[in-house]
Amino acid sequence: MFLGHFGVGLATKPLQPRVSLGTLFLATQLADLLWPTLLLLGVERVEIRPGLLAASPLDFVYYPFSHSLLAEVVLGIALGLAYGLFRRNWREALLVGLLVPSHWLLDLIMHRPDLPLYFGQSPKAGLGLWQNLPATLVLELGSLAVGLWVYMRHTRARNRTGRFALWGMIAFLVLVYVGGALGPAPASVAALAWSAQILWLVVALGYWVDANREAV
Repeated sequence: MFLGHFGVGLATKPLQPRVSLGTLFLATQLADLLWPTLLLLGVERVEIRPGLLAASPLDFVYYPFSHSLLAEVVLGIALGLAYGLFRRNWREALLVGLLVPSHWLLDLIMHRPDLPLYFGQSPKAGLGLWQNLPATLVLELGSLAVGLWVYMRHTRARNRTGRFALWGMIAFLVLVYVGGALGPAPASVAALAWSAQILWLVVALGYWVDANREAV
C-alpha cells in the first residue's frame, strides 16, 4: 500500500481540522518512513525478486521494528504522546496516535502473509491483493481519490499556492506510484532504500499545502 495511506491522511483531516496534513501523513506513513533507514542500517531486510507478485517484486524477509502490529501500536502511542505534550490537545493526539497502526491494517490487504504481529517468531498475516495488479491499482488510486475528495470538501485554498500546490502534490504521488508499480524492479536494496526517503519530501509537502489552505 502506498497511495492508500496518503488517502487516509487526507480523509481524516475533517476529524481534527487543526492537525496539519503533514502530521497526518507522518502518522499514516511512519512505518514506511522508518523502514528505508532500517534497511540501510542492516536492522531489517528485504530481497528484490522480480515476478514474486504482480504488483510488487519485494520479498519482505525481516521487518518487525517498522511493520509488525505491535511495533506500530507502540510507535502510535509514542507519536500520540509526543504530539499531545507538544500541542496540549489530547483529542488531536488520539487521532495522530491511532493513524500509525492504520498503516498495518491497510498493508494487511495488500501483502502476502509476511506482516508480523510482534517481534521474534511471530505468525505472519497478509491477504495478498498484490497478486492482482488491476485490483491493486483500483484500490490504490481509488483510496487516494476518495481521500482527496473529502479533503477538498472540508478545506479551501487561502491563495493560489493552496490550490496549485495540492494538485501538484497529488500528481507527484501518482507519478511516483505508477512509476514504481509499472516500472522495472529496483536495481538494488540500497537504491530502493535511498529512493524511499522521498516519502519525507511528501510529508514536507503536506505541511506546505495545508499551511496554504483553511478548514471550511
